[in-house]
Order: sequence, then structure tokens, then C-alpha cells
Amino acid sequence: MRALAPPRAVMHRYALWGVGAVIVLNLVVRSALKLGGLPATLLVASSVALGLVLMFRWRQRRLPERGERLTLVLIYGGLLGVLYLGLFALMLLKDEPGLPGQLLFFAHYLSYPLLLAVSLSPRWTGRFKKPT
Repeated sequence: MRALAPPRAVMHRYALWGVGAVIVLNLVVRSALKLGGLPATLLVASSVALGLVLMFRWRQRRLPERGERLTLVLIYGGLLGVLYLGLFALMLLKDEPGLPGQLLFFAHYLSYPLLLAVSLSPRWTGRFKKPT
């Protein structure tokens, strides 16, 4: 028998917790650990993605289904996109970054939803299945 899918509000909560974790971990990694740039972004993005997968697996006692994966990635990416747009607007007010700076900024943003999508993929989450 198939387990019931969590309501959409639960997926929103996972995404909100993920965004909160991104903010907190970025502050810790960039200030306390003095790590910056793309390595810090990749560390935070992969940590949060792994944490969301493990949290979903632990709380729901199953792996996410296709629709749940898509919903979580879209909500998570959308919320972070709004925050990144605000940050980009602040950058434009201070000093207009060139095209390389804009591309680098976009790469920093994209790493979060892409790493979550990869970590939620069936090929990767299959490693968390209990052996039968």
C-alpha cells in the first residue's frame, strides 16, 4: 500500500526550513569559518540539500515522490530567487556589476536549487533505501 503524500503545506514548510538553514549556514560559514566565494556557496547548498533529503526521509519514512520533488525544488528555488533578486537590486543600487559579475551571481543562486534537485533524484536517494 502506498503512503499518503504530505499536503502541499508540508512541502512549503520543508522549503521554508531549507531557506532558513541557507541563511544561518551562510552566516556561519562566511563569518565564523572565514570561507567565501563559490566554495562557501557549494558547501552550504550541498549541506542544506542533504539535510532536506534526510529530514524528509526521517519524517515521512519514505523517499519523496516525483511530484513532491518537483514541488520542493520549485518552492525552495522560488523563495531563494526572491531573496537573491533583492540582493541583486541592492548590488545595482550600490554599483552596477559587469556581465561576469552578474553571471557569477546567477551561478551562486542556481547552485542551491540544482544541488537540491540532484540530491532528490531517484538515482541519489536510492542510496537511502533500506535493503530488502
